[in-house]
Amino acid sequence: MCWPPAAAQDRALLTLDRIYGEKEFEPEKFTARWMPDGSGYSKLEDSKDSDDAKDIVSYDPENGGREVLVSALHLVPAPDAAPLSIDGYSFSKDTSRVLIYTNSQRVWRQKTRGDYWVLDRASRELRKLGGDAQPSTLMFAKFSPSGRQVAYVREKNIYLEDLHGGNIVSLTKTDSPGIINGTFDWVYEEELGLRDGFRWSPDGKAIAYWQLDTSGVREITLVNNTDSLYPQLTRIKYPKAGEKNPASRVGVLDIESRKTQWLDVPGDPRHHYIAKMDWAPRPDSASHGSGPDSSSDEIVLQQLNRLQNTNRVMLADPQTGEVRTILTETDEAWVDVHDELKWLADGEHFTWISERDQWRHVYSAPRSGGDAKLLTPGDFDVMRLLHVPEAGDADANAAETAEVRNTWLYLLASPDNPTQQYLYRVRLDGSGLDRITPAGQSGTHDYQISPDARWAIHRWSAFGSPPTTELISLPAHEQIRMLARNKELRKKLQALKQPSTEFFRVEIVGDVRLDAWCIKPPDFDAGKKYPLLVFVYGEPAATTVRDRWETRHHPWHLMLAQQGYLVMSFDNRGTPAPRGREWRKFVYRKVGILAPKDQAAALRVVLENRPYIDADRVGVWGWSGGGSMSLNAIFKYPDLYKTAIAVAPVPNQRYYDSIYQERYMGLPSDNVEGFTQGSSINFARQLEGNLLLIHGTGDDNVHYQGTEALINELIRHDKPFSMMSYPNRTHAIREGKNTMLHLRRLMTRYLKEHLPPGPVAR
Repeated sequence: MCWPPAAAQDRALLTLDRIYGEKEFEPEKFTARWMPDGSGYSKLEDSKDSDDAKDIVSYDPENGGREVLVSALHLVPAPDAAPLSIDGYSFSKDTSRVLIYTNSQRVWRQKTRGDYWVLDRASRELRKLGGDAQPSTLMFAKFSPSGRQVAYVREKNIYLEDLHGGNIVSLTKTDSPGIINGTFDWVYEEELGLRDGFRWSPDGKAIAYWQLDTSGVREITLVNNTDSLYPQLTRIKYPKAGEKNPASRVGVLDIESRKTQWLDVPGDPRHHYIAKMDWAPRPDSASHGSGPDSSSDEIVLQQLNRLQNTNRVMLADPQTGEVRTILTETDEAWVDVHDELKWLADGEHFTWISERDQWRHVYSAPRSGGDAKLLTPGDFDVMRLLHVPEAGDADANAAETAEVRNTWLYLLASPDNPTQQYLYRVRLDGSGLDRITPAGQSGTHDYQISPDARWAIHRWSAFGSPPTTELISLPAHEQIRMLARNKELRKKLQALKQPSTEFFRVEIVGDVRLDAWCIKPPDFDAGKKYPLLVFVYGEPAATTVRDRWETRHHPWHLMLAQQGYLVMSFDNRGTPAPRGREWRKFVYRKVGILAPKDQAAALRVVLENRPYIDADRVGVWGWSGGGSMSLNAIFKYPDLYKTAIAVAPVPNQRYYDSIYQERYMGLPSDNVEGFTQGSSINFARQLEGNLLLIHGTGDDNVHYQGTEALINELIRHDKPFSMMSYPNRTHAIREGKNTMLHLRRLMTRYLKEHLPPGPVAR
C-alpha cells in the first residue's frame, strides 16, 4: 500500500498524516475550574507579557469581567529565568496564595511527581517547597484550611511545611520500603481511582491519611532495552487476580503532638479495601456556618470486601479510632464505590447511589443509620450526581433565591436513550424531576456546576460533531457566553466527503436489543457488498456506542469509511450502559464468555438483515479489553470473523490485577471454569483467520507478558499470525515521535491487505 503525501490528497479525503501527523482534527479544549468562593471560574491563558508562558486568570460569570490573578511575570524563580511552566495550580481558601505545580514527571498511568512553588499574591514572594528534596519528588501538595501551611507527599511520607518560618517536618516515617503513607500503590490508583491519600481536617488541626503495606505483594518487571547500553529494569508492586493484596488502614495524625490514632476498621486489611475516606461535617454545621467551629469530629469511609459485593459506609471517631457502620450496600454480583457521597446542608443526611431497586438511583441516607429514602424514582439510571447543596454552602438559608437553589440536586441521566446524556434536577424530597438540558439539544452533555448552582460550564457534542463549550445560567439553561465553539474543526469536517452514520438497535434474542452505530462509505450502494470492521470493547469498564464526539478513534473510522469500509460497533450486555442493573451485571463471573456471544449474535443479525455486508470480509478490532474481546471473537467464532487486530489485550485473565478482575469474576480459586473459558489464550488453537497482535513492552497496566504467553500458545499450535511490539510504550502506545502515526499506518495496511476495502458485486 502506498499513501501519497497529504499535500497531494484531495482535501475532502482524510489521511493518516492529516489525522495523526498534522493532528488537524484535534478539538479545541476549554479547561477551567470554579474558584473556591464560587465568585467565578479560573483558567490558564497565554501571557501577553512573556512568551511561551501562562497567566492564571478569572472571569466573572455575571458580567464577563476578566482579572489576571497570577501573572507569568510573578512566576519567575530567578533573575533571567523563564516563568514557571504550570502543570497545575490551586488556591488557598482565601485565594491570597497559590500553589504552582511544575516540572512533573510520570510515575505510572495517571500518577506524577513534580515541584511545587507557593506565590503570595500580595507580596509577590515566590518560594519553592521541599527544602533539600530532589527535583520532581513532591506529590499532592495542599494548603491547610488557614493557608499558612502546606502538606505534601515525598518519598512515601507526608511532610508539613510552614509558609512563615519555612520549617519542614516529616509527619510520618517509613520504617519499611513496603510502607506507603499518603498515597497509593498501582492497583489502588488504577482500579479505585485513588491518588492523593490524605485529607486536612476542616480546622487544620489534624490530617487523616491512608497507609498501605505492600510487603509480600509480588512485582512485575518492565525491561527498557533501548535507552542505555544495558537494559534498565523497573519493578512495580502489582497484585494479580487471586494474589496477595496490599493492606490498607487509615490513621488520624494530630499536627501538634505528631501522634497517629489508627481507626479500628474491622476485617482483614489484606482482604478488604478502604476505597473512600474523608472528614464528615458536624450534624449541626448548617446552623453554625462554615467557619472553624463547624469542623468535623468524625471521619466517613467506605470499605469493600475483597469480592466487592459489600460496601460498608462507616463513621469513625478520630480521637479513639472507634468505628460504626451506618449503611451497608450488598449485591449478588458487585457493588460500586461512590464519589457521590455528599453531605446535605443539615449534616444529618448524605446522598448515596444504589441499584437496590434494579436501577441506579440517588438516595438520601440518614447519619443515624436508618433507612435510605429514594430521591429519583422511575425506570431509569442516574449516570452521575453533579451537585448537592452541601453542609456549609455559602448563602444556605440566606436569600430566598439561595433557599430555592438549596432544595435541588443536579444529575445526569437519559431515561429514553442510553447512548445520550442530559442534565436533570430533582428536589431533596424526591419530587419535581425535571430535564434542564433543552429538548432540542440531543447528543451528550456534561456540566461543571458552580458551588452556588447559579452557573455551569456546559460541554455538548454528538457523534461526528465536536464539542461546544458555553457558560450558562441555571436552572434556565440560558447561554451567557460562548467559551469554545471549535469553528475551524467544524469547517474541516464539513469540507470532507461525508460518510453517513446511523444509530440503531440489534435484536439478538427475545427482547434483548443491543445499541449500535454504523458508518457507511460516502458513495454507498446498497446493491453491492462491502467489508465490515467491528470496533469492540465489551467489558464492564466502558461503552463504545455513545452519541458524542470521540477524538481517539472516530477520525480513523471515518477515513476507513471513505476508503470503502463499513464500520460498526455494538454495546453488549455487561457494558456500563444506563440500561439497568440486570443489563450491567449480566456478565458476572463470565467476562469473556457471554459478551463475545452477544457480539457474535449481533453480527449474525446484521449479516442476515443487511445483504450489503460481505460475510467473507468481516474484521474486528479493539484496544485493552477490546483487544481481549477481539481475540475471543476470532478464536471462538472463526466462521464469522476473518481478521482481527488486538491492541494491548489481556489473553489470560489470571494475569490482570486483583481489584478489577475479581470484581467481575470472583476469585480464581472459586471460579476456575470462568477464568478458563473467559481467557482467549485457551482458544488460540481455533484461530483460522488473520491476526495482528500489538503491544507496548513498557505497558505497566496490561503487561506485555500476557501477549508473549499468547504468542507461545499460537506457536505451540502452529498458527500463523503477525505482531508488533512498541519498545517502552505504555498502554496508550503514544510515547515518542510518530508512534501513533506508525501504529495507525500498521493497522490500516494490515486491514487493506487482509480485509480489502471497497464494494464488490453481490
